[in-house]
Amino acid sequence: MPIDAILKAADAAMTRQRVGPVQGPLHVGVDLGTAYTVLIVLDRVMHPVAGAYQFAQVVRDGVVVDFMGAIDLVRKLKADVEARLSVELTSAASAYPPGVPLTEVRAVQYVLEGAGLDCTRLIDEPTAANALLGVQQGAVVDVGGGSTGIAVIEKGQVVYTADEPTGGTHFTLVIAGAKGIPFEQAEALKLDPAAQTSLFPLVKPVMEKVATIVQRHLAGFQVEEITLVGGAVAFPGFTDIVADVTGIPAVAPSRPLFVTPIGIAMLHED
Repeated sequence: MPIDAILKAADAAMTRQRVGPVQGPLHVGVDLGTAYTVLIVLDRVMHPVAGAYQFAQVVRDGVVVDFMGAIDLVRKLKADVEARLSVELTSAASAYPPGVPLTEVRAVQYVLEGAGLDCTRLIDEPTAANALLGVQQGAVVDVGGGSTGIAVIEKGQVVYTADEPTGGTHFTLVIAGAKGIPFEQAEALKLDPAAQTSLFPLVKPVMEKVATIVQRHLAGFQVEEITLVGGAVAFPGFTDIVADVTGIPAVAPSRPLFVTPIGIAMLHED
């Protein structure tokens, strides 16, 4: 199935109230993001069948800062999806930004276990994203809420990863400061298509900073195309900025928020 069709199915799965009989085994992915936590379930042929996501600031730059809040959130998303699937979820995979200390990576595992899920695998986020994208030669850049993860891929294998602060949450902070509004209101405004054209001049410097980070880490590699994923990438003009700053063509799939969670689920080993 084409990637955009899978992403469209994932979008529909987030709001589907009842799901018919699902052929197992199920593949479950949990993406604990700085801005959004996503739980998605794929069937045996890797087709999205159910999912849920919620804005929450329980993680900062890949580090769990509200352990009990993270457990409660994953437990809530799990219960929501289970009710719609009429199936108990017992295990899942998850992911972390490249460069996060091992102790913090283990915290992600403990969150899943606290929510009633055996954590079968932990993967760095760009590698997880590429499980869906299937890039053979190029770079995958995962622009999360708090940080940007970069993976260079050669012959289908990740040969370099890096992660630096700056992501979609910084868009929101800039908007909140410029407009003099609360963070939550600025987040909603950022996601409003009707407001994005007028907000572009405010967030453009943040986009340029992300692009500069990418450019620095790709120096010395022969990268012919950059694939951008993560919720922030959906903001109009982002791919153009990255292409202009790096001098490398940049593309993004539709519904980029769901790329990494789907990739995580694809790599789930029950």
